[in-house]
Amino acid sequence: MSLFRNIFRSKSEKEKEEIKSNERGKYMPQVKLPIDESFTINFKTNGGKFLYCENLDEVFDNLFLILKENDWEEKPVFFYDDNLKERFKSCNLKIGGLNEANYFITTCENLIADDGSLLISSNQIAEKKLNEFPSHLIVFATTSQIVTNIGEGLREIKSKNAQKIPTNITTIKHFKQADEKDFLSYGSPSKNLYLLLLEDL
Repeated sequence: MSLFRNIFRSKSEKEKEEIKSNERGKYMPQVKLPIDESFTINFKTNGGKFLYCENLDEVFDNLFLILKENDWEEKPVFFYDDNLKERFKSCNLKIGGLNEANYFITTCENLIADDGSLLISSNQIAEKKLNEFPSHLIVFATTSQIVTNIGEGLREIKSKNAQKIPTNITTIKHFKQADEKDFLSYGSPSKNLYLLLLEDL
């Protein structure tokens, strides 16, 4: 994907591109970033921790690094999704109930590029509220789940679940403690969130 190639290109190439963009007139339309790049920038701005993985082995390796960094190796994890629990079975994680778990591993419906949020539903959290889950969250998602905006994400949910549309659809956007001066995010449950993003395009 373009974003990940951009990360590793030389500084001089980036500087040339910045000069070109500065030469644009003030009435020219803004350069639109690719949605993967837009999502990553907004997600990190929200305080999320992003780990790009080219294959499942890298997903598992990065998961172990997260657990080691936070000293969670012996702490219980909660899975709501049985398929996800099965996928991570080889990691030999200590499984616990919702009330005793230190962290929560889940999937999401979509990754929203416009604001760097994660769209989730009853498929991930049943009918519970976000603040009922551990404050440490590890989300496993794929690059094909990145969409431009919430409207596009809702359309995808509807088309994927035509027989039974999930309920409790919400977004997770705040990944660090909200500033009391920021009245738009104050009072929203903030999560210490890691995103394991698997390349599947």
